[in-house]
Amino acid sequence: MSALPQSYTPGQQAFEPASVPDRARTEVPRLRLVRAPQHARTRVPFVLFCIAILLAALLGALVLNTSMARGAYVAHDLQISLAQEARTEQELSSQLLAHMAPGALAASARELGMVPAPELAFLRLSDGAVLGSPTPAGAGG
Repeated sequence: MSALPQSYTPGQQAFEPASVPDRARTEVPRLRLVRAPQHARTRVPFVLFCIAILLAALLGALVLNTSMARGAYVAHDLQISLAQEARTEQELSSQLLAHMAPGALAASARELGMVPAPELAFLRLSDGAVLGSPTPAGAGG
C-alpha cells in the first residue's frame, strides 16, 4: 500500500497537514475509556437463595418419593389382605353350597331325627283349604 492519501489523483500534490495550533493538541480527546460501574451489593445472598431453593426442591422430592413408597407398601399389604378375604369368602360360599345340597339336607334332617313324609299335603292360605291327604309321618318311615 502506498503512503499517499486515498484522495490522491495524479497531477495533484500530496496532502500536507496544515500546522495544527497548540490549543488543539492540548485538548482532551473526545473518546475515552468508560469503566463499568462497580456493584454496591455482593452476590452472596443471591447465591445462598439459589442454594436454599435447590435444597428445598431436593428435600421436597425426597419426602414425596418416601411417601409414595410408603403408600405403595400399604397398597401391597391391602391387596394381600383383599386376596385372603376373597379366598375366605370363596371357601365359605363353597361350604354353604355343600350344606344346601339336597343330599346334605336329608342327612342333616336324619341326624336331627326327622323322617320323610309319606304323602305331601298343601294348605291354601286364602281360604284355608287343605289340598292332598295329609298323613302323619311314622317312626319307621
